[in-house]
Amino acid sequence: MDSKDDMQHDPVADQPAHLSLFDDRSAAESDGSGPADPAGGGRRRRTRRVLLWALVALLVVIGGGVGALYWTANHYASSVQRIPNAFPTLPESAQPQAVPHSGMTFLLVGLDARSDVPTTGSEAKGPAWKEGAARSDTMMLMHIAADRRSVSVVSIARDTWVDIPGHGQAKINAAYSWGGPALMVQTVQNLTDIRIDHIAVIDWDGFRSLTDAVGGVDITIPKTIEAVGGARHWDAGTQHMDGDTALQYVRERHGLPNGDLDRTKRQQNFLRALMKQTMNSGTLSSPTRLGGQLQSVGDVVSVDDKLSNSDLYDLAWSMRSLRVGDVSFMNAPFGGFATIDGQAAVKLDREAAAPLWEAMRNDRMSEYLAAHRTSGDVLGDSVR
Repeated sequence: MDSKDDMQHDPVADQPAHLSLFDDRSAAESDGSGPADPAGGGRRRRTRRVLLWALVALLVVIGGGVGALYWTANHYASSVQRIPNAFPTLPESAQPQAVPHSGMTFLLVGLDARSDVPTTGSEAKGPAWKEGAARSDTMMLMHIAADRRSVSVVSIARDTWVDIPGHGQAKINAAYSWGGPALMVQTVQNLTDIRIDHIAVIDWDGFRSLTDAVGGVDITIPKTIEAVGGARHWDAGTQHMDGDTALQYVRERHGLPNGDLDRTKRQQNFLRALMKQTMNSGTLSSPTRLGGQLQSVGDVVSVDDKLSNSDLYDLAWSMRSLRVGDVSFMNAPFGGFATIDGQAAVKLDREAAAPLWEAMRNDRMSEYLAAHRTSGDVLGDSVR
């Protein structure tokens, strides 16, 4: 992406933050979307990696004790690993034009890292990117409105068939495998014509730890789902999920009618529930609890090195009035399944996606969502 100095900034909105998100893996399953790591072999773990850093960071200072909370946020934000060279080194003419006063957009990436050691966060023992050693299993664009009154999260299916600069056409999750964060950012920018301000790359332990840190999360299963293959049985009704159970919930797709698309909605549904639980648990008004939560985030998340501790704090403060109902979730418009070069792929409905990307680019997501509220792409109240 760009250097922030090259961008036209929103004077109110130019305060980065970071995010979180999920990821998934399944031990012996390889979708062939990127080069394999011969050394990975039987050690390959495909575990869904989920995190919520952005949405925690956005709310970090709610609930008084501003001085103590500022110290806490700054202290623990310092533990977050920064990623150098996370953006494409391209001239301005080769990148989407930044739109002034149009809010801020993050790319959230959940890694399918083929490693036996952590690859993101302060406890990383391996690099966040090594060619052929990781794919991005989860990609979300998170747009924060310039007035800080709303947030929109759009998931891009990992099997979406796109042009990857320098590599031709392939599944979008191969971009990270081939070129790391910079190629991932460039690929998404080319697809959407949206300038990405920041990127967050996360590790699955953060999802599980964060879930347990808030005492678990309540998720309602609207209809009993029978076990299919390796997928587990789920009883209808509200279930209290700890971190391990939550990982099973967000990583499954074989028992769901629409596979990866339904799984993405589960990810979003869980993220929404986790936000609600975080707000209701008193965590954000307790420096001690907040510190523990931020510590778990810092252990597993990596963000671009343009994102400073003060940026995180300032963005969080500017969004102190945000509530769960102000955050919308949706999938990028679905254009059908296909088999391309022997691979199962997802097509993006580019005609339907064009007004979505335009709305995000110009900070008009509230208008777009109002007009598409009943669309099957928008996350509803009932999720399989």
